[in-house]
Amino acid sequence: MQKKSLLVFSLIVLLLSCDEKENQNPGASNFTLTSISIDGIESTSAINAVSLTPVIQLSFSEPIDIVSVQNAVVLKEKLNTIQCEFSLINGDSTLQIVPNSILKSLSKHDIYIDATLKAKSKREYTVYSQYSFTTEIDETDKFPRISDEELLTLVQEQTFKYFYDFAHPTSGMARERNTSGDIVTSGGSGFGIMALIVGAERNFISKQQAVERMNKIVSFLEDADRFHGAWSHWINGNTGTVVPFSTKDNGGDLVETSFLVQGLITFRQYLQPTDTVGNNLINRITDLYYEVEWDWYRKNNEEILYWHWSPNFNWDMNFQLSGYFEQQVTYFLAAASPTHGIPKSVYTNGFARNGNIVRNDTFYNIPLKLGGLFPLFWVHYSYLGLDPHFSDGYADYWEQNVNASLINQAHCIANPRNYVGYSDECWGLTSSDNQNGYNAHSPGNDLGVITPTAALSSFPYTPTESMKALKFFYYTLGDRTWGEYGFYDSFNLTQAWFANSYLAIDQGPIIVMIENHRTGLLWDLFMSAPEVQEGFTKLEFTDTSN
Repeated sequence: MQKKSLLVFSLIVLLLSCDEKENQNPGASNFTLTSISIDGIESTSAINAVSLTPVIQLSFSEPIDIVSVQNAVVLKEKLNTIQCEFSLINGDSTLQIVPNSILKSLSKHDIYIDATLKAKSKREYTVYSQYSFTTEIDETDKFPRISDEELLTLVQEQTFKYFYDFAHPTSGMARERNTSGDIVTSGGSGFGIMALIVGAERNFISKQQAVERMNKIVSFLEDADRFHGAWSHWINGNTGTVVPFSTKDNGGDLVETSFLVQGLITFRQYLQPTDTVGNNLINRITDLYYEVEWDWYRKNNEEILYWHWSPNFNWDMNFQLSGYFEQQVTYFLAAASPTHGIPKSVYTNGFARNGNIVRNDTFYNIPLKLGGLFPLFWVHYSYLGLDPHFSDGYADYWEQNVNASLINQAHCIANPRNYVGYSDECWGLTSSDNQNGYNAHSPGNDLGVITPTAALSSFPYTPTESMKALKFFYYTLGDRTWGEYGFYDSFNLTQAWFANSYLAIDQGPIIVMIENHRTGLLWDLFMSAPEVQEGFTKLEFTDTSN
């Protein structure tokens, strides 16, 4: 693979105005920096590798006063001053800097030179300069090697803690992110409900504990604000009242509701109707699904679904669910509903755009029927329960999801923007946090940010490629990427930036899709629901699993 220690050495020079007194002799030449090199590579162009034990050389226009160096030249990593050995070479006109200790990997370091630096001639440097470089990847394993199966279980168990240990104490729902306080998320909680099943089956908790948690969640959802049966995107985990996602998005969110219902149905199928508690939960979950007025979100019986409705702003958000993105399960559950179902024509016109969703693109010699270059969560969210081994006449969704994942990896291997670290092991572009906030990262919107959920949630589609990524994220980068609830949200090796955040919508697909890769458990449960089978028939989907 391409060497993972690709680095970018950036030169930033801040020139400050010189005091007039320092330039009183117009005939005197300036004491200037003529070149800078690290490990023998000059900074006039990008440097491919800065080792953890670099030799830095600063060459000046004349011999340097070594006494002035100690206070004038400093090497720092963030706020930490790094002790260095200074020496003069090349007739004392080159300052050689060797750190006394191994530098921190994947970290931005800065060399500061201030105006107190002097030449032997007593001329002063007269400018303030800052030179920045980023250190290479430390290739050594950060954790002991374990078997692949043990590693998959470890990732599932650690990620499960986000949905069980860190769940909101009152509602049992999943918090939006690890800094959200009382804000819980409807869609992310649907993913978390499916994670409860994995937790019970993998013996992270008992099945009784899973049922008890589910009872708490269902009780909360029954009393929480609903808008023609649909929940809002964000909910106060204490009170059940809507928390506006934006000014006018303070009502029902049909897409997030569908992710929640996907989880509810999956858990319902996991319960035993012969058990009193289980039978009670089965009936209550069925009621919650049947009370969602999917047909209302057609906005006066239009041949399309709408994402939002608000009691204050009605249809002002005006977001039609038109075309292919993450919402296929929304249309599917709407069609499958026995109480508020939509006709197939709404799916055909709204989701499929009467066939116009078909693009027949090719990227990196890999064909792709739908969607273009998109964030990889599009092939995850709808298919946590809905087994993508089917065709709707427009695409084979297993092939679509496999190829989209392969294209995502192929883009990172090609690395057209020369980002640090991209490779066959370091790949995965999807919506996530980044150093500037949040963005929908994709091969078409590549900002140098790798998000572990992208590759890991594609395990069913690309098991070999995803395992490569998992081992790289865990063994090679684990000291920076692995934490209390599994992998942190994202990282940017070019910027030497690592998130410290966790998002429910990114953590959930990891544990669920790894399980679907290992056993197909969540697919089997969801697909066993009678409503799901009716939906398949109604939409005339065909099974492509054979």
